[in-house]
Amino acid sequence: MLTDRNANSSISRRQLLQRSGCGLGSLALGNLLAKVNLAQAAPRRVADSPLAMREPHFPAKVKRVIHLFMNGGPSQIDTFDPKPSVTALDGQPLPDSIKSRLQTTQRNRVGLLFGSPFKFRQHGESGLPVSELYPNVAKHIDELCVVRSMQGEIANHSPGLLLTNCGHSTLPRPSLGSWLLYGLGNESDELPGYVVLCPKGLPTAQSRNWTSEFLPGVYQGTHIDTESSERQLIPHLTRKDIRAGSQRAQVALTQFLNQRHSSNRPGDERLESRIHSMELAFRMQTAGSDVFDLAQEPAHIREMYGDTTHGRNLLIARRFAERGVRYIQCYHGGGQPWDNHSGIVPRITQLCKDSDQPIAALLTDLKQRGMLHETLVIWGGEMGRTSTTQSGTMDPNRVGRDHHVDGYTIWMAGGGFKKGFAYGATDEFGLAVAENSMSLHDLHATVLHQMGFDHKRLTFRYSGRDFRLTDVHGRVVRELFA
Repeated sequence: MLTDRNANSSISRRQLLQRSGCGLGSLALGNLLAKVNLAQAAPRRVADSPLAMREPHFPAKVKRVIHLFMNGGPSQIDTFDPKPSVTALDGQPLPDSIKSRLQTTQRNRVGLLFGSPFKFRQHGESGLPVSELYPNVAKHIDELCVVRSMQGEIANHSPGLLLTNCGHSTLPRPSLGSWLLYGLGNESDELPGYVVLCPKGLPTAQSRNWTSEFLPGVYQGTHIDTESSERQLIPHLTRKDIRAGSQRAQVALTQFLNQRHSSNRPGDERLESRIHSMELAFRMQTAGSDVFDLAQEPAHIREMYGDTTHGRNLLIARRFAERGVRYIQCYHGGGQPWDNHSGIVPRITQLCKDSDQPIAALLTDLKQRGMLHETLVIWGGEMGRTSTTQSGTMDPNRVGRDHHVDGYTIWMAGGGFKKGFAYGATDEFGLAVAENSMSLHDLHATVLHQMGFDHKRLTFRYSGRDFRLTDVHGRVVRELFA
């Protein structure tokens, strides 16, 4: 609030701007632009900026993360974890000796054993098996570190999404991308350090999955609806009602008032976040449009990714990565397309067809640009699927698989992880972890380690307590490191 000492009254900054029009801005513009250098749209980066680059606890193996999120829970036994025993007993009831181990809720919902209708074949020098659904990804198997023993907590989507992204299954907490941005700062001056590419968008409540929660708001993920028209990928990125020069003056004046307001209220993190967000938004008007302009890419690169939404998303992800963005999360489809309670055979066939070529293209592209070793690519969802049917039907066009968190698969590539390596295993029916279980807390601790952080020391004090991404859990799974 600004105070007029003579009139003993007060007006807001918005009111001041509305009343003064261009007059005050014109008088102050020359000196103000010289101070903040907004004429070149490149405000100086100050050492105490919340986005200033910072050193991690120890030398990092990874500069950035690209998280390929298969929303809804992909079936591991149809993709990367073959189960010959299930195929051999296809259509038969689950043996009582196995069924008795399940929780009551699972036991009551379990159907008949449903062997994967898709063939697996060993690939590469590693000989790791991959389903025929992923022929292009299979060509990169010697680059992948496959974890077959992931375990969640609650077999429902909302808690699974929160646990995967934020480390807690019931309460919104700062997401992994926010923690990385908080710990490392932003490498780019012109783009947000944490972006979420999600076509068709998600319900408003799902924004909790890229929240900064109690961390300053400047570390929040920037959601981009990649099925909107190009000019609307980031809402309100450009303005048509004001000329560029006038807008530059308006931003300069507003930031001057914000800074003066802030100087009288030190420690106001919300105001600081707004100041930095406004500066970033102004610079993004050029850089943001540039990163989405895929016409700048050679034709053979665009053809390699394919002319699909997911293909374009992953090409955009690579363009974000090479421009210094720390954490890029790419949702495959809006809603939960991998939640195949019915019709899993035709649906997963289409889903894999839609994602196979772009994922393989991303791995190829990163490798040929010399970026894969310093980029961590993660593939997976918030859960897996059961090896049994959702209901009694065995009609291949109608049968589905239920949620499963007691042993599912993700894989990683690059980032100092072992290549052509499989870690952990599920039992012969794919219903429980048989060896080397790995929790989401373990995954987060391991990713943070490769980014240069001791997960127990990357903390933020809030409400009288030091919080961390892994809470009081998590171990670094060093067996995965090359």
